[in-house]
Amino acid sequence: MSVRKRTWTTPKGVEKSAWAVDYRDGQGQRRLKTFKTKKEADNFAATAHVEVREGTHVADGASCTVNQAGKLWIASRQRAGREQTTIDAYQNHLDRHMAPFIGDKKLTSLTVPEVRAFEEKLLDNGRSPMTAKKVLVSLGSLLADAQERGLVARNVVRDLKGGRGASDHRAQKRAKGRLKVGADIPTPQEVKAFLAALEGRWRPILLTAVFTGMRASELRGLPWAAVDFEKKIIRVYQRADRYGQIGRPKSDSSEREIPMTPMVANTLKEWKLKCPKGPLGLVFPNTKGGVEAHSHLCHAGLEPAWLRAGVAEPTGELSAAGEPILRPRYSGMHALRHFYVSWCINRKIDGGLELPPKVVQERLGHSTIVLTMDRYGHLFPRGDDAEELAAAEAALFA
Repeated sequence: MSVRKRTWTTPKGVEKSAWAVDYRDGQGQRRLKTFKTKKEADNFAATAHVEVREGTHVADGASCTVNQAGKLWIASRQRAGREQTTIDAYQNHLDRHMAPFIGDKKLTSLTVPEVRAFEEKLLDNGRSPMTAKKVLVSLGSLLADAQERGLVARNVVRDLKGGRGASDHRAQKRAKGRLKVGADIPTPQEVKAFLAALEGRWRPILLTAVFTGMRASELRGLPWAAVDFEKKIIRVYQRADRYGQIGRPKSDSSEREIPMTPMVANTLKEWKLKCPKGPLGLVFPNTKGGVEAHSHLCHAGLEPAWLRAGVAEPTGELSAAGEPILRPRYSGMHALRHFYVSWCINRKIDGGLELPPKVVQERLGHSTIVLTMDRYGHLFPRGDDAEELAAAEAALFA
């Protein structure tokens, strides 16, 4: 392996120069790579020497672009049986976020500074911090797949994750992830009004959502075989994706048992007598017995119930009659899941038993207690620290 300066004259008579690294790759093929400065050439030569010796080096000519590697990566995820919703998300990350900024770059040319710059470009061009983070995770998965194919030697995204500001990032994430009662989480009074406004076939599913905290996909895919009236529990072991396909829950930890309140149990017993029948045996099917569409559940069931309950706010627009147009204060089924968490945490206020954080985590199907505490830890009751310390001090000297 040698580093030397090359000088040449262009057809227009302009003299140019560059530093070239002349070496043989792991297959013994001769390679030549040029750089503007000797420092860059020396750095590459040192790295390439180690990679060739360890059998991990991939030359530019043997690599491919991010767009090309992305197609291979998505195809591998499809063969692995990933849900279509997940595949769609990967394709969206590749087409809308990676392709415009780094799609034509060779994998071997990606560096940690370039990935950091890519992240900043995403944020500067209107992507949210959460979206930027998800895209980087996808890029890391793409590079890992490319490594296994011998298209790149290094996963620079992993190097990025292992470095800068990890503690600051976690602190910001915790602060941003804190949900507020009355803004993100419905208040008990609002939920009482909501429950009173439920009607028709939407009442069983929305009431169950309030008192179990199940995800919308889990409710839409819930079979009657998972409802145990004798033990008063609901077993979560499958869900329905946005395409109506039945599959396993979001993760292994999402498979769980949730106790039914008396109101949920009685409501489901009554509903079972008139529930539309279908081959899937679903608890909350559409009128034909198939999987209920998530959008229809929200637009036809959830949102009208909030409006009937008076839990609404003006959109700033007027109707043809000049009346303010209202929208629900809370959007999406997840607001009911948030309420369930706050209700589990603070039931002691209403004379119930306060649930420990670990039990709350298990009820929600979170993968770790850290996730639960990052999002909901601030909702747990806190005693008067001064009084507790005074009592402990007195007990010590008693």
